[in-house]
Amino acid sequence: MASYFEEHNCEPGEPAERARENVLLELARTLFNGQQIDLGSVDFTDWDQRLPPPAARRAVLSLPTVRVTPDQADKGLKCPVCLLEFEEDEGARKMPCEHLFHSGCILPWLGKTNSCPLCRHELPTDDQEYEEYKKDKVRRQQREHRLEYLHGAMYT
Repeated sequence: MASYFEEHNCEPGEPAERARENVLLELARTLFNGQQIDLGSVDFTDWDQRLPPPAARRAVLSLPTVRVTPDQADKGLKCPVCLLEFEEDEGARKMPCEHLFHSGCILPWLGKTNSCPLCRHELPTDDQEYEEYKKDKVRRQQREHRLEYLHGAMYT
C-alpha cells in the first residue's frame, strides 16, 4: 500500500506530523473499505467520553405542556430544535430550565439523552450507574471548590 506522500507526490514533514498523517490516512482507508476498527484500548465506561443515557420516562412525562402566549408569538419565539416559530396558543413542552420545544422535537431528543439541547440542563435518568457518576462529579467539584477556598484563605 502506498504511503500518503507517495499518493500525493509530496515530501514528509516532521516525524510526529508524518505519523499522524499516516494514521489518519489508514483510518480513512479502513472506514472507506468498511473494515472493522479495533477499539480495544478505548474505555467506554468513562461517562466523560460517552453520551448520557436517555431521560427517565417519569421525568419526560412530567414536563408540562404550556400554551404560547400572544406576546411570545409576536416576538417570533422559535423551537430551538426545528427553528420553526411557535403559533399563538400552540402547545409547547417546557423544560425545567424554562426552554420551550415542540413535543415532536424534544421527546425524541430526550429518548436519546437526558439534557436540554440548549443549556445541557440534565433531567434524571433510569441508569443508576450514571446517577452515581453525577453524584460523584458534584462531590469532586465541591472538594475542588473547598480546596481553592482554603488555598485562597491561606494567602489573604
